[in-house]
Amino acid sequence: MKILALTRYGRLGASSRLRTMQFLSSLKKVGIDSTIQPLFSDEMLLRKYEQKRYGLGSVMKAYASRVRKLLQRQHFDLVWIEKEALPWMPAPWEKILLTGVPYVLDYDDAIFHNYDLHPSAWVRHLFGRRIDRLMAGARLVVAGNEYLAQRARDAGARWVEVVPTVIDLERYVPRPSNQGQLSVPRVVWIGSPSTVKYLAALEASLTTLAARSAFKLRVIGGSLEMVGVDVECVPWTEESEVQSIAECDVGVMPLSDSQWERGKCGYKLIQYMACALPVVASPVGVNIQIVRDGSNGFLAASADAWVSKLEQLLGDAALRRSLGDAGRQRVEAEYCVQQVGPRLASLLLKAGAKK
Repeated sequence: MKILALTRYGRLGASSRLRTMQFLSSLKKVGIDSTIQPLFSDEMLLRKYEQKRYGLGSVMKAYASRVRKLLQRQHFDLVWIEKEALPWMPAPWEKILLTGVPYVLDYDDAIFHNYDLHPSAWVRHLFGRRIDRLMAGARLVVAGNEYLAQRARDAGARWVEVVPTVIDLERYVPRPSNQGQLSVPRVVWIGSPSTVKYLAALEASLTTLAARSAFKLRVIGGSLEMVGVDVECVPWTEESEVQSIAECDVGVMPLSDSQWERGKCGYKLIQYMACALPVVASPVGVNIQIVRDGSNGFLAASADAWVSKLEQLLGDAALRRSLGDAGRQRVEAEYCVQQVGPRLASLLLKAGAKK
Protein backbone atom coordinates (compact mmCIF):
# COMPACT_ATOMS: atom_id res chain seq x y z
CA MET A 1 0.00 0.00 0.00
CA LYS A 2 1.18 3.52 -0.82
CA ILE A 3 0.29 6.31 1.58
CA LEU A 4 0.70 10.05 1.09
CA ALA A 5 1.30 11.52 4.57
CA LEU A 6 0.51 15.24 4.68
CA THR A 7 2.07 16.52 7.90
CA ARG A 8 1.80 20.03 9.29
CA TYR A 9 5.57 20.32 9.93
CA GLY A 10 8.90 18.60 9.42
CA ARG A 11 10.71 16.78 12.24
CA LEU A 12 11.05 19.99 14.26
CA GLY A 13 7.29 20.07 14.77
CA ALA A 14 6.43 17.82 17.70
CA SER A 15 2.98 16.86 16.43
CA SER A 16 4.29 15.75 13.04
CA ARG A 17 7.26 13.92 14.49
CA LEU A 18 5.18 12.08 17.09
CA ARG A 19 1.89 11.46 15.31
CA THR A 20 3.31 10.48 11.93
CA MET A 21 7.07 10.20 11.49
CA GLN A 22 7.90 7.98 14.44
CA PHE A 23 5.50 5.33 13.10
CA LEU A 24 7.04 5.00 9.64
CA SER A 25 9.08 1.93 10.58
CA SER A 26 5.95 0.27 12.01
CA LEU A 27 4.13 0.93 8.74
CA LYS A 28 7.00 -0.37 6.64
CA LYS A 29 6.93 -3.69 8.52
CA VAL A 30 3.42 -4.37 7.19
CA GLY A 31 4.18 -3.27 3.64
CA ILE A 32 3.06 0.35 3.77
CA ASP A 33 5.20 2.69 1.67
CA SER A 34 4.90 6.25 3.02
CA THR A 35 5.65 9.54 1.24
CA ILE A 36 5.93 12.49 3.66
CA GLN A 37 5.04 16.03 2.55
CA PRO A 38 5.24 18.69 5.29
CA LEU A 39 3.24 21.87 4.81
CA PHE A 40 5.61 24.08 6.82
CA SER A 41 9.34 23.33 6.73
CA ASP A 42 11.62 23.32 9.77
CA GLU A 43 13.05 26.63 8.56
CA MET A 44 9.58 28.18 8.53
CA LEU A 45 8.81 26.89 12.00
CA LEU A 46 12.06 28.33 13.37
CA ARG A 47 11.18 31.66 11.80
CA LYS A 48 7.79 31.59 13.48
CA TYR A 49 9.36 30.93 16.89
CA GLU A 50 11.81 33.79 16.37
CA GLN A 51 9.60 36.33 14.59
CA LYS A 52 6.09 35.18 15.64
CA ARG A 53 5.12 34.81 11.97
CA TYR A 54 5.81 32.59 8.97
CA GLY A 55 5.97 35.31 6.31
CA LEU A 56 3.35 35.67 3.56
CA GLY A 57 5.67 34.68 0.72
CA SER A 58 6.76 31.49 2.45
CA VAL A 59 3.17 30.55 3.26
CA MET A 60 2.08 31.04 -0.36
CA LYS A 61 4.91 28.80 -1.58
CA ALA A 62 4.03 26.17 1.04
CA TYR A 63 0.38 26.11 0.00
CA ALA A 64 1.29 25.90 -3.69
CA SER A 65 3.54 22.92 -2.95
CA ARG A 66 0.76 21.24 -0.96
CA VAL A 67 -1.77 21.73 -3.78
CA ARG A 68 0.68 20.27 -6.31
CA LYS A 69 1.09 17.21 -4.09
CA LEU A 70 -2.66 16.80 -3.71
CA LEU A 71 -3.01 16.85 -7.49
CA GLN A 72 -0.86 13.69 -7.48
CA ARG A 73 -3.16 11.91 -5.00
CA GLN A 74 -4.28 9.30 -7.54
CA HIS A 75 -0.82 7.73 -7.29
CA PHE A 76 -1.58 6.71 -3.69
CA ASP A 77 -4.00 4.30 -2.03
CA LEU A 78 -4.62 6.53 0.99
CA VAL A 79 -3.97 10.10 2.10
CA TRP A 80 -3.04 10.42 5.79
CA ILE A 81 -3.52 14.01 6.94
CA GLU A 82 -2.29 15.60 10.13
CA LYS A 83 -5.12 17.92 11.21
CA GLU A 84 -6.02 19.46 7.82
CA ALA A 85 -4.40 19.68 4.41
CA LEU A 86 -4.96 23.41 3.75
CA PRO A 87 -5.55 25.43 6.94
CA TRP A 88 -7.85 28.43 6.60
CA MET A 89 -9.06 27.38 3.17
CA PRO A 90 -12.77 26.65 2.61
CA ALA A 91 -13.54 23.02 3.38
CA PRO A 92 -15.17 22.36 -0.05
CA TRP A 93 -11.90 23.32 -1.79
CA GLU A 94 -9.97 20.86 0.33
CA LYS A 95 -12.53 18.12 -0.22
CA ILE A 96 -12.34 18.62 -4.00
CA LEU A 97 -8.57 18.13 -3.83
CA LEU A 98 -9.16 14.89 -1.90
CA THR A 99 -11.77 13.48 -4.28
CA GLY A 100 -11.13 9.98 -5.54
CA VAL A 101 -8.80 8.77 -2.77
CA PRO A 102 -9.83 7.83 0.79
CA TYR A 103 -8.30 9.99 3.49
CA VAL A 104 -7.53 9.61 7.17
CA LEU A 105 -7.45 12.60 9.53
CA ASP A 106 -5.26 12.65 12.65
CA TYR A 107 -5.74 15.07 15.56
CA ASP A 108 -3.66 15.65 18.67
CA ASP A 109 -5.06 19.12 19.38
CA ALA A 110 -8.46 20.78 19.32
CA ILE A 111 -7.61 22.80 16.21
CA PHE A 112 -11.31 23.12 15.38
CA HIS A 113 -11.38 25.72 18.15
CA ASN A 114 -9.12 27.91 16.01
CA TYR A 115 -12.26 28.39 13.96
CA ASP A 116 -15.37 27.89 16.08
CA LEU A 117 -14.00 29.89 19.04
CA HIS A 118 -12.34 32.59 16.95
CA PRO A 119 -13.01 36.14 18.25
CA SER A 120 -14.23 37.20 14.80
CA ALA A 121 -17.89 36.44 14.11
CA TRP A 122 -17.04 36.44 10.39
CA VAL A 123 -14.46 33.68 10.86
CA ARG A 124 -16.82 31.66 13.05
CA HIS A 125 -19.56 31.96 10.42
CA LEU A 126 -17.38 30.98 7.46
CA PHE A 127 -15.06 28.42 9.06
CA GLY A 128 -16.69 27.34 12.33
CA ARG A 129 -17.71 23.92 10.92
CA ARG A 130 -14.74 23.56 8.56
CA ILE A 131 -13.04 20.73 10.47
CA ASP A 132 -16.38 19.00 11.07
CA ARG A 133 -17.02 18.83 7.32
CA LEU A 134 -13.61 17.28 6.75
CA MET A 135 -14.19 14.78 9.56
CA ALA A 136 -17.53 13.76 8.10
CA GLY A 137 -15.89 12.94 4.77
CA ALA A 138 -12.93 11.00 6.16
CA ARG A 139 -12.59 7.24 5.86
CA LEU A 140 -11.13 7.26 9.39
CA VAL A 141 -10.50 9.87 12.07
CA VAL A 142 -7.67 9.09 14.51
CA ALA A 143 -7.89 11.13 17.72
CA GLY A 144 -5.31 11.51 20.45
CA ASN A 145 -7.91 11.56 23.21
CA GLU A 146 -11.61 11.14 23.87
CA TYR A 147 -12.41 14.87 23.70
CA LEU A 148 -11.18 14.99 20.10
CA ALA A 149 -12.83 11.67 19.28
CA GLN A 150 -16.21 12.88 20.52
CA ARG A 151 -15.97 15.96 18.32
CA ALA A 152 -15.40 13.69 15.32
CA ARG A 153 -18.40 11.53 16.25
CA ASP A 154 -20.58 14.61 16.68
CA ALA A 155 -19.42 15.81 13.25
CA GLY A 156 -20.69 12.61 11.67
CA ALA A 157 -17.39 10.80 11.16
CA ARG A 158 -18.10 7.21 10.11
CA TRP A 159 -15.10 5.61 11.87
CA VAL A 160 -13.26 7.07 14.87
CA GLU A 161 -10.36 5.54 16.81
CA VAL A 162 -8.48 6.89 19.84
CA VAL A 163 -4.70 6.51 19.49
CA PRO A 164 -2.60 8.29 22.16
CA THR A 165 0.58 10.23 21.49
CA VAL A 166 3.40 7.92 22.56
CA ILE A 167 7.15 7.55 23.03
CA ASP A 168 9.74 5.09 21.72
CA LEU A 169 11.03 2.86 24.51
CA GLU A 170 14.35 2.50 22.74
CA ARG A 171 14.96 6.24 23.16
CA TYR A 172 13.58 6.74 26.66
CA VAL A 173 15.81 5.11 29.26
CA PRO A 174 15.36 6.03 32.95
CA ARG A 175 18.29 7.24 35.01
CA PRO A 176 19.89 4.21 36.73
CA SER A 177 18.68 3.89 40.32
CA ASN A 178 22.25 3.38 41.50
CA GLN A 179 23.29 6.75 40.10
CA GLY A 180 22.22 8.39 43.31
CA GLN A 181 20.06 11.40 44.04
CA LEU A 182 20.92 14.97 43.22
CA SER A 183 21.87 17.13 46.18
CA VAL A 184 19.13 19.54 45.06
CA PRO A 185 16.16 17.86 43.35
CA ARG A 186 15.12 19.08 39.93
CA VAL A 187 11.54 19.75 38.88
CA VAL A 188 11.25 19.64 35.08
CA TRP A 189 8.87 21.09 32.51
CA ILE A 190 9.25 20.52 28.76
CA GLY A 191 7.45 22.42 26.04
CA SER A 192 7.91 25.22 23.54
CA PRO A 193 7.99 29.04 23.50
CA SER A 194 4.26 29.05 22.79
CA THR A 195 3.31 26.83 25.75
CA VAL A 196 5.62 28.11 28.49
CA LYS A 197 2.71 30.36 29.54
CA TYR A 198 1.20 27.37 31.36
CA LEU A 199 4.29 27.04 33.54
CA ALA A 200 4.40 30.79 34.13
CA ALA A 201 0.90 30.57 35.59
CA LEU A 202 2.35 28.35 38.32
CA GLU A 203 4.70 31.09 39.53
CA ALA A 204 2.92 31.81 42.83
CA SER A 205 2.95 28.14 43.83
CA LEU A 206 6.58 27.64 42.84
CA THR A 207 7.66 30.78 44.67
CA THR A 208 5.93 29.56 47.82
CA LEU A 209 7.50 26.13 47.39
CA ALA A 210 10.98 27.60 46.92
CA ALA A 211 10.69 29.34 50.28
CA ARG A 212 10.05 25.96 51.93
CA SER A 213 12.08 23.44 49.94
CA ALA A 214 15.29 23.56 47.95
CA PHE A 215 14.85 22.64 44.29
CA LYS A 216 15.88 23.68 40.81
CA LEU A 217 13.30 24.24 38.08
CA ARG A 218 14.51 22.99 34.70
CA VAL A 219 12.66 24.52 31.74
CA ILE A 220 13.26 22.66 28.47
CA GLY A 221 12.34 24.44 25.26
CA GLY A 222 11.17 27.73 26.72
CA SER A 223 12.48 30.85 28.42
CA LEU A 224 11.26 31.85 31.86
CA GLU A 225 12.29 33.78 34.95
CA MET A 226 10.69 33.55 38.39
CA VAL A 227 11.72 35.73 41.30
CA GLY A 228 12.86 33.55 44.19
CA VAL A 229 12.99 30.35 42.12
CA ASP A 230 16.22 28.79 40.85
CA VAL A 231 15.35 28.42 37.16
CA GLU A 232 17.55 26.65 34.64
CA CYS A 233 16.49 27.07 30.99
CA VAL A 234 17.95 24.56 28.54
CA PRO A 235 17.33 24.42 24.79
CA TRP A 236 15.25 21.65 23.31
CA THR A 237 16.76 19.32 20.73
CA GLU A 238 15.48 15.96 19.63
CA GLU A 239 18.84 14.44 20.51
CA SER A 240 19.05 15.86 24.05
CA GLU A 241 15.43 15.90 25.29
CA VAL A 242 15.46 12.45 26.89
CA GLN A 243 18.65 13.06 28.86
CA SER A 244 17.44 16.52 29.87
CA ILE A 245 14.32 14.94 31.38
CA ALA A 246 16.00 11.86 32.85
CA GLU A 247 18.43 14.02 34.84
CA CYS A 248 15.49 15.39 36.84
CA ASP A 249 13.33 14.12 39.70
CA VAL A 250 9.74 15.32 39.20
CA GLY A 251 7.85 16.27 36.02
CA VAL A 252 5.07 18.86 35.93
CA MET A 253 2.25 19.66 33.53
CA PRO A 254 0.15 22.64 34.61
CA LEU A 255 -2.80 23.57 32.37
CA SER A 256 -5.67 25.99 32.46
CA ASP A 257 -9.11 24.41 32.12
CA SER A 258 -10.65 25.49 28.84
CA GLN A 259 -11.95 23.81 25.71
CA TRP A 260 -8.59 24.13 23.96
CA GLU A 261 -6.63 22.54 26.82
CA ARG A 262 -9.11 19.66 27.04
CA GLY A 263 -7.98 18.68 23.57
CA LYS A 264 -4.32 18.24 24.55
CA CYS A 265 -2.89 14.74 24.65
CA GLY A 266 -0.66 14.86 27.75
CA TYR A 267 2.51 13.96 25.89
CA LYS A 268 4.89 15.60 28.34
CA LEU A 269 3.42 13.44 31.12
CA ILE A 270 4.20 10.35 29.06
CA GLN A 271 7.74 11.63 28.50
CA TYR A 272 8.28 12.11 32.24
CA MET A 273 6.79 8.73 33.09
CA ALA A 274 8.94 7.04 30.43
CA CYS A 275 11.97 8.41 32.30
CA ALA A 276 10.53 6.97 35.54
CA LEU A 277 9.75 10.39 37.01
CA PRO A 278 6.70 10.93 39.22
CA VAL A 279 4.41 13.61 37.84
CA VAL A 280 2.18 16.40 39.08
CA ALA A 281 -0.46 17.66 36.68
CA SER A 282 -3.58 19.76 36.45
CA PRO A 283 -6.73 17.59 36.38
CA VAL A 284 -7.67 18.72 32.87
CA GLY A 285 -8.67 16.61 29.89
CA VAL A 286 -6.64 13.47 29.26
CA ASN A 287 -4.35 14.21 32.22
CA ILE A 288 -7.02 12.64 34.42
CA GLN A 289 -6.64 9.36 32.52
CA ILE A 290 -2.84 9.35 32.31
CA VAL A 291 -2.19 10.25 35.96
CA ARG A 292 -3.47 7.72 38.46
CA ASP A 293 -3.56 9.98 41.48
CA GLY A 294 -1.30 8.61 44.19
CA SER A 295 -0.08 5.74 42.00
CA ASN A 296 2.20 7.26 39.36
CA GLY A 297 1.90 10.88 40.41
CA PHE A 298 -0.54 13.47 41.67
CA LEU A 299 -3.29 15.68 40.30
CA ALA A 300 -3.25 19.25 41.62
CA ALA A 301 -6.44 21.26 41.25
CA SER A 302 -5.40 24.38 43.18
CA ALA A 303 -2.36 26.53 43.92
CA ASP A 304 -2.15 25.04 47.42
CA ALA A 305 -2.35 21.51 46.02
CA TRP A 306 0.56 22.21 43.69
CA VAL A 307 2.67 23.32 46.65
CA SER A 308 1.73 20.38 48.88
CA LYS A 309 2.13 17.66 46.24
CA LEU A 310 5.48 18.96 45.02
CA GLU A 311 6.70 19.45 48.58
CA GLN A 312 5.73 15.86 49.39
CA LEU A 313 7.69 14.51 46.42
CA LEU A 314 10.73 16.71 46.93
CA GLY A 315 11.03 15.50 50.51
CA ASP A 316 10.63 11.77 49.87
CA ALA A 317 13.06 10.05 47.48
CA ALA A 318 11.49 6.63 48.09
CA LEU A 319 8.07 7.95 47.09
CA ARG A 320 9.56 9.46 43.95
CA ARG A 321 11.06 6.11 43.00
CA SER A 322 7.85 4.20 43.69
CA LEU A 323 5.60 6.52 41.69
CA GLY A 324 8.19 6.86 38.95
CA ASP A 325 8.52 3.10 38.52
CA ALA A 326 4.73 2.77 38.30
CA GLY A 327 4.65 5.43 35.61
CA ARG A 328 7.33 3.70 33.57
CA GLN A 329 5.42 0.40 33.75
CA ARG A 330 2.28 2.10 32.47
CA VAL A 331 4.13 3.65 29.55
CA GLU A 332 5.58 0.25 28.63
CA ALA A 333 2.08 -1.23 28.64
CA GLU A 334 0.07 1.53 26.95
CA TYR A 335 1.98 4.58 25.75
CA CYS A 336 4.84 3.43 23.52
CA VAL A 337 5.46 2.93 19.81
CA GLN A 338 6.14 -0.73 20.46
CA GLN A 339 2.52 -1.22 21.62
CA VAL A 340 0.69 1.38 19.52
CA GLY A 341 2.62 1.18 16.23
CA PRO A 342 1.23 -2.21 15.11
CA ARG A 343 -2.32 -1.09 15.94
CA LEU A 344 -2.00 2.14 13.95
CA ALA A 345 -0.52 0.25 11.00
CA SER A 346 -3.48 -2.13 11.08
CA LEU A 347 -5.95 0.77 11.12
CA LEU A 348 -4.31 2.42 8.11
CA LEU A 349 -4.26 -0.86 6.18
CA LYS A 350 -7.97 -1.32 6.82
CA ALA A 351 -8.71 2.29 5.89
CA GLY A 352 -6.86 1.95 2.60
CA ALA A 353 -8.43 -1.39 1.72
CA LYS A 354 -11.99 -0.64 2.81
CA LYS A 355 -14.45 0.03 -0.01
